[in-house]
Amino acid sequence: MLVCAFLIVPVVLSVLAGVSVNFFIGVKSGLTLRWVAQVWSLYRDSIFLSMKIAIACLAATLVLGVPIAYVLARAANRWTRLFEELLVLPVAVPGLATALALILFYGEWRGFRASWTFILVGHVLFTLPFMVRSVVAVMSAIDLRTLEDAAASLGAGFLQRFFGVIIPNARAGILAGALMVVTLSIGEFNITWMLHTPLTKTIPVGLADSYASMRLEIGSAYTIVFFVMIVPLLIAMQWLSAERNPGKAAT
Repeated sequence: MLVCAFLIVPVVLSVLAGVSVNFFIGVKSGLTLRWVAQVWSLYRDSIFLSMKIAIACLAATLVLGVPIAYVLARAANRWTRLFEELLVLPVAVPGLATALALILFYGEWRGFRASWTFILVGHVLFTLPFMVRSVVAVMSAIDLRTLEDAAASLGAGFLQRFFGVIIPNARAGILAGALMVVTLSIGEFNITWMLHTPLTKTIPVGLADSYASMRLEIGSAYTIVFFVMIVPLLIAMQWLSAERNPGKAAT
């Protein structure tokens, strides 16, 4: 309970600040949605951009991460383990360093540098290891060879085996990876701060700007908007995971 209070109380205080007429007086000054409406009018483009990047990042990590995880789980040896460790490097390296490397590498591609897809590349590099690790963990726990041999003996080709046998059995890991990818992409700040332009400002960058240059109530209202976006998404993905694993849900 103490740990929960330690985590939840600051969030509650931030929410109250975002709906108070005057933060310094507190709730006694009255409640208002003025600051939330102001955040929406100022930063709605950033909100939509963050959602677009998060969805595109999820799609990219699914297309790249699931096949990579399959290869790593199917051919487990020292070389695949080395590759897996190298894949985690963007997580170990500070985000600012990763962003600087991307700027140095793609800096001359001005059209690409100024687009939101440049931020997407940074997000994919950062979140891909989480997708791969989640799927590898599940695939390593099942007997892939036996499942594939059984499907092959019934005449299933590789694509049929992959999408009809492997993917359904790895669904729990895919959903867990998807949950991490979306939440990390929406909340990622370090890489995004280095890669963004005034026209490609995401939610975390806008949140930092609002706290630095505006009233505290607006910054707190921005936090409310962030929670309104992310909490239903977390609940929906957890619900999907439970639906796909009814035995675990029952326990």
